[in-house]
Amino acid sequence: QVQLVESGGGLVQPGGSLRLSCAPSGSIFSINAMAWYRQSPGKQRELVARITSGGSSNYADSVKGRFTISRDIAKNTINLQMNSLKPEDTAVYYCNAFKYGINYWGQGTQVTVSS
Repeated sequence: QVQLVESGGGLVQPGGSLRLSCAPSGSIFSINAMAWYRQSPGKQRELVARITSGGSSNYADSVKGRFTISRDIAKNTINLQMNSLKPEDTAVYYCNAFKYGINYWGQGTQVTVSS
């Protein structure tokens, strides 16, 4: 089992920045990849950014150049730096871990971009 705890959500004005963090615990060995997803009301959950155990990353087209996913090995966390935020980035953001074919999810953290 893998447990995931997110932090860092909140309210920010358009053009602002936020940093999300995800702390995995439990059976964290052999996690193949970790990712951030988001879901807005009435929409399907979508992949925002993903980073593999080897350090490769990929992003949704809508966030390329604005968001950066990274690993902090010392703190054992996965971070999502979000810059130039837009109202359409408003959503609940979920941390995800993929291990041996199983997806693990955090409880989500709300990000609201509004003036």
